[in-house]
Amino acid sequence: MIEIDGSYGEGGGAVLRNAVALSAVLGEPVRIWNIRAGRKEPGLKMQHLTGVKALADICGAEVSGLAKGSTEITFIPGKIKGGKHRLDIGTAGSITLVLQSLMPALAFAEKKTELELIGGTNVAWSPPADYMENVMLPVVKSMGFKVELAIEKRGWYPAGGGVVKTAFEPAGHLDPLRICERGNLLCVEGISVASNLPEHVVERQATAARKALSATGIECRIRKEIAPATCPGSAVVLWARFSSGAVLGGSSIGERGKPAEKVGEEAAKELLAAIESGAALDVHLCDQMLIFAALAEGESEFSASAWSSHSATNAWLIQQFIKKGFQIKNEENGRVRVRIEGIGLKRV
Repeated sequence: MIEIDGSYGEGGGAVLRNAVALSAVLGEPVRIWNIRAGRKEPGLKMQHLTGVKALADICGAEVSGLAKGSTEITFIPGKIKGGKHRLDIGTAGSITLVLQSLMPALAFAEKKTELELIGGTNVAWSPPADYMENVMLPVVKSMGFKVELAIEKRGWYPAGGGVVKTAFEPAGHLDPLRICERGNLLCVEGISVASNLPEHVVERQATAARKALSATGIECRIRKEIAPATCPGSAVVLWARFSSGAVLGGSSIGERGKPAEKVGEEAAKELLAAIESGAALDVHLCDQMLIFAALAEGESEFSASAWSSHSATNAWLIQQFIKKGFQIKNEENGRVRVRIEGIGLKRV
């Protein structure tokens, strides 16, 4: 059984998510302790419980210690089956973080998986559902793993209640991710969305984002959406597509006291920082793709706008399961080049 100290590095939920994901996909039992020890409220929260329970159902795992606030669990996986599942986080916990814990296993499931998830679609400290749909999933699909995602209803903090439907076609194996050069900028697009707020909020957010981008010579098409939801909320998510298949993203979430203009400006500044780095992946996507690259067939190589402490923690966690090295080379503008020799996992 693999033993993982959940306090390593940032000591957050990513250690738990990736540990159970790798346990399920590799068939290796794991014990994780000190779960989220680096957070203000250590232990499992509802979104972690939902993710681990769902993964346990999907792969027939035996799990002990699964309770709210628990700081230690044991996860003994079985066979990854797939199928249809409805997952209600019960709070505004992040739907995308739950999906991140499930996706590696679903790439190697026996059959197609369809999920309906209820929770937060745009919440702090997690990828917006729009980012997953428009930035992460196109890159995942390029590795041979077909995933569809539809946002049915928005879920904001604190009430949640958002609905996302997804479908996953098993890949059998993953192609390596080789995307170091960006090529030409094809387009910059985005969405400005708000719920239970005056209609001018989405317009002000979008105008501010376009203004910040146009100041650097970049034009942007932003869709404006007034979305039904249980409680108020707003967000801007932007993405840039390049001819090589590279995708970069930037986002910001509205909050009480934050002007709508600042939401748009923050999203634009985050995207511009990634564009100016010259990298093919932004810092968040780099972090999310490490586990897929480690499971792929052959060597993955890609450039990222930065190598974060979050990425370093995830690389350490992956190496507890997969004894392959990560090569990280620093380049100009804070950019890094990442090389990972995948294990060539195949569905049996």
